Amino acid sequence: MKKAFVTGITGQDGSYLAEFLLNKGYEVHGLIRRSSTFNTDRIDHLYHDFHDPDTRLFLHYGDLSVSGQLMDLLHSIQPDEIYHLGAQSHVRVSFDMPEYTGDITGLGTLRILEAIHKTGIKTKFYQASSSEMFGAASPPQSENTIFQPRSPYAAAKVYAYYIVQNYRDAYGLFATNGILFNHESPRRGETFVTRKITRAATQIKLGLKNKLFLGNLEAKRDWGFAGDFVEAMWLMLQQDKPDDFVIATGETHSVREFTEKVFSKLDLDYNKYVSVDPRYFRPTEVDVLLGDASKAKKALGWKPKVTFDALIDMMIATDMELAKKEKTLLDAGFSCNNSERLT
Repeated sequence: MKKAFVTGITGQDGSYLAEFLLNKGYEVHGLIRRSSTFNTDRIDHLYHDFHDPDTRLFLHYGDLSVSGQLMDLLHSIQPDEIYHLGAQSHVRVSFDMPEYTGDITGLGTLRILEAIHKTGIKTKFYQASSSEMFGAASPPQSENTIFQPRSPYAAAKVYAYYIVQNYRDAYGLFATNGILFNHESPRRGETFVTRKITRAATQIKLGLKNKLFLGNLEAKRDWGFAGDFVEAMWLMLQQDKPDDFVIATGETHSVREFTEKVFSKLDLDYNKYVSVDPRYFRPTEVDVLLGDASKAKKALGWKPKVTFDALIDMMIATDMELAKKEKTLLDAGFSCNNSERLT
């Protein structure tokens, strides 16, 4: 059976990719950081005790800042495919932690490429590039669009993109960049704007919250479903030759439109509950991201399956169930945060 090594396996994309690969019959190895609390909620349903002879998901402690450990892991596992999804991926946070973002998001990619090169393992490498690299570039954006990054995160991703191309050309590695436009799901982190909106709207609907603060409502993004996008990652590594691909839906919607649609589906007027807080604005904004995925559709046979409306419905349904559980706890006199009795 094929072996895959996935960084960022505990994240949104990593969890969907792990499911996808396990369903394809892969043995999956994931890199996780050691901390005092577990952060494996998104993949707990996939995990089996490693003593189980049928186990095909294995987790390894490590960090993208430690090159020697990455080299040891890859040499030991000998993966057929590597999916590098791990990064400091929050754009706004990258302005607060630019050095850390550059180290993990940019140099972390270099460390894995060096590990592949130095160990000599025969593997195919996928780099999770980002539409944020296009920044101020005019839409629609394709593989031929010149990057104009507008954040430390985007700049680090541009470095990673070009170092992938360099190692591909210099050492003959099968290394590919997937330039993914925004992709969301019920597993999205709650500090990312789409999930922040669906989470707050469902809480407001049930009386658990009365206000939602957002930043730039006019920013436009090309939003798709993360479950669709991980299939594109896999398809890139099934090709005979490595190449770089834009993955997008080809539609763009503003944060305001997303917000209005979510609240409308819950029979709420967003104007009554949503306020703009300048603290959520980025120092340099990205106005419009709109992807042209023609190349991927032709070469990979890939196209998105989940529509914008279906994605919103999916996220609302999941967050409504979560809000109902919170309300039940509160009605019983428990705190939603730690389930401790309040009375």
